[in-house]
Amino acid sequence: MSKNNNFDIQSAFCVLCGRTDDCPEKYGEKRTYVEYDLTVHYYCLLMSSGIWQRGEEGEGVDGFLITDIRKEVNRAAKLKCNICKKKGASIGCVAPKCKRSYHFPCGVQKECIFQFMEDFRSYCWEHKPVQKFPDKESRGTSQCTICLDLVEQLPIYTVLKSPCCKNAWFHRECLQYQALSAGIFFFRCTVCNNKDKFQKEMLRMGIHIPEKDASWELEENAYQELLQCYQHCDIKRCLCKKGRDYNEPDSKWEIKRCQCCGSRGTHLACSSMKSWEQNWECMECRSIFAKSGNYSKQKKRSLATSEKTDGTTCWLEEPSPKCPRQSRESQRNFLLQSPKIMCQNNLSPCSHLELPASNRVTMSLSPLMSNGNWSLRKKHLRKQRREVSNILKELKLQVNTKTTRLNINAENIWNSALKGFRQRNFSATNTIEIKFTNCKNRSKADTSPASKHCFFQLLMLHLQNSSLFEGSSAKNLSLDFQAVKENLYFEAGKMIAVSLVHGGPSPGFFSKTLFSCLVYGPENVKPALEDVADVDVAQTIKMIKYADSLSSLQSTIHDCYEFLAAAGCLRPITALCDKNMLVNDILIHHVIKRITSPLESFRQGLKTLGVLEKMQMHPDAFSSILCHKPERLSAETICDLFAIHSSSDVNKVEGADFWMSYLQDVESAF
Repeated sequence: MSKNNNFDIQSAFCVLCGRTDDCPEKYGEKRTYVEYDLTVHYYCLLMSSGIWQRGEEGEGVDGFLITDIRKEVNRAAKLKCNICKKKGASIGCVAPKCKRSYHFPCGVQKECIFQFMEDFRSYCWEHKPVQKFPDKESRGTSQCTICLDLVEQLPIYTVLKSPCCKNAWFHRECLQYQALSAGIFFFRCTVCNNKDKFQKEMLRMGIHIPEKDASWELEENAYQELLQCYQHCDIKRCLCKKGRDYNEPDSKWEIKRCQCCGSRGTHLACSSMKSWEQNWECMECRSIFAKSGNYSKQKKRSLATSEKTDGTTCWLEEPSPKCPRQSRESQRNFLLQSPKIMCQNNLSPCSHLELPASNRVTMSLSPLMSNGNWSLRKKHLRKQRREVSNILKELKLQVNTKTTRLNINAENIWNSALKGFRQRNFSATNTIEIKFTNCKNRSKADTSPASKHCFFQLLMLHLQNSSLFEGSSAKNLSLDFQAVKENLYFEAGKMIAVSLVHGGPSPGFFSKTLFSCLVYGPENVKPALEDVADVDVAQTIKMIKYADSLSSLQSTIHDCYEFLAAAGCLRPITALCDKNMLVNDILIHHVIKRITSPLESFRQGLKTLGVLEKMQMHPDAFSSILCHKPERLSAETICDLFAIHSSSDVNKVEGADFWMSYLQDVESAF
């Protein structure tokens, strides 16, 4: 049935609710049919208790026959709304023995639940379904992943919790707008991408998910720009007289795009390329390769300018090359490396002078540890820490003057901190006051930075040595089932985020692997043997890794068959080189896949006050304060580790001076 577009829809009353409101997001599309003198909100029609779709889809109003709509209007005219006290209440609560009736807009205002599925049931404010929350579950604030504003973690009508992600919370209004835009095919959890479980729960809680394609799929020429290729010469001095945008295929004026990013181009002649098959990279991509130390250039290009046969000079972007250019395949493999590998290959400026972590000190005879480079490294770290300090100051602007007092027992720092963070009135955006309950000289609440810093320092020290983490100095997350059950990983992440923003110390014990998992995602990280804290597992990996024959490899696999089967790492071994893939599978399982649940909870906790988002935007800066940094081994440190014992006929002072001088000479040599 067609509608008359010339009719004044704004002034028409809905025959069911009696309102003129035209708000499709709240009440559905407002439809007017002049020939029947009929105006109705789509949701009012759907949820009315006494009408069903008896017609075909094209009949009446989406299958609702006009005669049936008239009968429903007459039926509702006899019922008074329990909310506004006016007649025309066409919707009734389906709960047994409940006699409440109301208009659809009144029900929305009173926070009733309307289920847009199956029989289109409606529940009044007293009998509506609610989401269940464990008693031990924390109460606080988190970030709505749709609007990115803070949302209170409370079981109220305006807030909904994801059924598939433990710490994902949303505003009801945000979810409804998202559902109307995404439609039934694309509406899913914005955190884990779950569709079936998420939609089922949202429908139960009254979110309308229309059976239509997503709004962005319906836009005309929505993806037209994806069909366009970059056609512009970006060389500093373009030689083409017809301009930088001129492109003539199969000639020297054909534009060649960067083989790495595709967002920069050059005419073949402008870069002295004789054929289309030659590789070309833009300046930005070339600088990334240059920092890695793995970028090699063509032998034939030795200057920033190239003399052509006709005597003209072509100014090129690239520096003078001295080595053969990498093949396309080798560069592709390099670009596909994970952030973890890239960090090891010195792509990250925060790690190009770092040594592997051991207990508290690390000694290396590498020239990188010379005094000059060590001072450069410290200068670079100071610069990064100034940067992260400014970022944290920006985040601290969220903290208001409202105070939250935490009663802390320094002898039981974890339990008292956990109790404080889980108390109902705790908010990460409030100013924190610390009261040490077991210290005589701190019997009163103390808002001084020193007291708060002391609390966070004790808390970070406890976390470092807790069962939530494993490893010697550079730590990864461990798998503690009781901690997962009690949601302690989320609390740990939240405490670290709060400590950073509120002026407390940084953890400083994350491993590079853990940091990369948080910033880049676990799927982009390749763990190393040093990340395995379990001695038995590490020994098993070493036996497989260093097997020198196929028979010894198969024997080792036979001995640890149960472990490999439980880890899901069994694979057919037909050659000795297969051990590398097997070792990689074991490392990924033990270091990453095994702790998927703790890692996700920990990430959700770090999202408090927007800390994780800033970590992902500034990974190098945050790496300088979150990751373990090994100390340089000095002559003084060596002297402190040993006591000198000498025989009675030797001058003890001269002997000590000799060894101290010797150690200082060694230190200055590297």
